[in-house]
Amino acid sequence: MPPRSRRRARVHDPVKTAAALRAQADAVLTAVRGLDAGAYGLPTRLGGWTVRDLVVHFCLETEALPRVLGEEPPAGPAGLTLVAWAGATGPLAARLDEETRAAASATADPLARLEDAVRALHAALADGTVPDRTVRVMPGVMTAPDFAVTRLVELVAHADDLAAATGADVPLERRALASVTRLLADALAEKAPGNSVELRVPPFAAVQCVAGPRHTRGTPPNVVETDPVTWLRLATGRTTWDGALDAAEVSASGERADLSQYLPVLA
Repeated sequence: MPPRSRRRARVHDPVKTAAALRAQADAVLTAVRGLDAGAYGLPTRLGGWTVRDLVVHFCLETEALPRVLGEEPPAGPAGLTLVAWAGATGPLAARLDEETRAAASATADPLARLEDAVRALHAALADGTVPDRTVRVMPGVMTAPDFAVTRLVELVAHADDLAAATGADVPLERRALASVTRLLADALAEKAPGNSVELRVPPFAAVQCVAGPRHTRGTPPNVVETDPVTWLRLATGRTTWDGALDAAEVSASGERADLSQYLPVLA
């Protein structure tokens, strides 16, 4: 069973989520349309995946929301929260890798499949919001609006991977990046509960985390601050803590302001 959340769950506006998801999917599709044939064979930073594998993974992640919305709602309430989903992704990594490689082998035209997937996503969100219902996904049952936020995580993180692999301009849509930043910050606070460190990711998120001596008021004595893209890369394992510090992409003050043992929060 996924771990239960110890914090009040953040609510993500389903109208904003739908708009962000459509916009980020469109940005990815535009970037993929701009790739030449040779780019599909380039390596990525994702454990041996090529760009072709990555594009097919975009297809799988974009197809997922329309697919589950087309199924009968599962019986019973949603038992999987967003932060629990973040904690459940690690054990599923090998299965997702296998599914992606199998799909890449079976997909004759990744671009055509991605175009179909994005059209289906737009159709599923044609009302301008994410339907208020439950869906069954790989780790369990969750609300459709929460599952849509997980699709933002996938599209934003992998859009950054695509840009790194190809040099293509793959914009990270502001609303999408905001939602992802907040979820990953909440996931850190869930993984390392406490109030001795404040993580700041302006302008989108600030959370307190890490057990330690209690402070009675104001800001904790330990503060970590970074930008949203660096936080995305740290939280998903694309960048190391030491590497981000060396590159001056993170500032950390206080004797407990070392988050390396809690990273990545999403593998």
